[in-house]
Amino acid sequence: MKWQRSRGRAASARGPRAAAVGAAVCVLAALPGQARAAGEPGPYAFDPGAQRISGAATTSQAKQLDDGGTYRDAIEPGGTLVYRLNLDAETNTYVSAVAVPRPATTVAYGDKIEISLQDSQGSDCGSNDAQFGSAGKFPRPLAAYAYRLIDEGAYSCQGAGAYYVVIERTGEDTSTPEPWELEIRHVSEPKLTSPGPSEAPSGWPSASPEPAGGEPRARAGGTGFYDAAELGKGEWTAEIEPGATLFYRVPVDWGQQIFAAADLGSAAAAGSGPGFVSGAFSMALYNPARGLVDSTNSLSYNGKQKTTALDPLPPVAYENRFGSRTGDKEMRFAGWYYLRVSLNPEVGEKFGAGPYGLMLRVDVTGDPKSAPAYAGPAGDFSVNPGDRQAAADDGKTGTAAADSGTMKVVAAAGIGVGTVLVLGLGVWTLLARRRAAVGSG
Repeated sequence: MKWQRSRGRAASARGPRAAAVGAAVCVLAALPGQARAAGEPGPYAFDPGAQRISGAATTSQAKQLDDGGTYRDAIEPGGTLVYRLNLDAETNTYVSAVAVPRPATTVAYGDKIEISLQDSQGSDCGSNDAQFGSAGKFPRPLAAYAYRLIDEGAYSCQGAGAYYVVIERTGEDTSTPEPWELEIRHVSEPKLTSPGPSEAPSGWPSASPEPAGGEPRARAGGTGFYDAAELGKGEWTAEIEPGATLFYRVPVDWGQQIFAAADLGSAAAAGSGPGFVSGAFSMALYNPARGLVDSTNSLSYNGKQKTTALDPLPPVAYENRFGSRTGDKEMRFAGWYYLRVSLNPEVGEKFGAGPYGLMLRVDVTGDPKSAPAYAGPAGDFSVNPGDRQAAADDGKTGTAAADSGTMKVVAAAGIGVGTVLVLGLGVWTLLARRRAAVGSG
């Protein structure tokens, strides 16, 4: 009986200590951990503030997208999703959709996402699509936008009332029949207080500037529009894994031009792999409303260093929107312009797992000009001194800021765990001593 009583007291004494250890384990389990295996490309970084929404099959069932809102949904192969907008008769409206196929899935030439904006009469206000095409047929985020512009000379899509966003996914039977995640964003551009230019510029400087020079600086990219890392003028180095996609953003003000090029470094055993990879590397530029400006998808790779560059683009100007050339007319407002770079997973299969060296050469030329006479705050369609400073300095935003925040959480949690353990062990020791004193008395 004495042994049994001692065993019971020991078990009771372990209670506070076990609780303390359990609390510590729970805190540690709640800390952010590795969401992927080592060497596996990181997932797309969705906006954590995005609201979940379900697109409808018909306009009568469509749910509303609020101005300034970001949403998440998913679309099946061959699917169509419909959403509602309530618009006035004064502001320009942009709705973008980012489609995110899962890594390691199969995509084909004809796989694409299309987004259109329609009025209550069924008239198409504007539409765009994005697809993988013949080069670079590997899963990576695709983005496209549709818009409604207020134009005195237009006959449709000008009034206030209900409008509808229609997102469609088409593809081929050879593709993996899995849903694509969607990130949907709705933003508005204020009207002008007085009539502005109504014709696109007829000419602009198209010669690429001289290399920026100076020592290249390291800048890890984000994995989505939300956590894109800032870049300014200069050369920037990073590492990219096969199958991965990196995002960067560059502030481009009114009257300024952006030039961008990318160098993909050689493999560890350059040229030793069999043949080459067609469509090995993809680079794309998106405007502040996430509309595609330009892309390069046909870069082939044989293990030796390669380079690609975007075509020269016009300076940012309000009147660019009246142009007819795709890409040029997307340079219609100031703000953050996004660079997306993706590396074909086949590169890893033929030339090694990597990671591979990446250099981005970015230049923004021209002095900033005055913004158009907007009737209200330009919001996303503007550049402030803080944006320029962030791009020129450490670029601590998105991924870097998240990492910093994670370390603060880890540190705070570590202190909390230590405190819990110390307090728990102290209580356990005190109880053990008191029980020992009672036993001897």
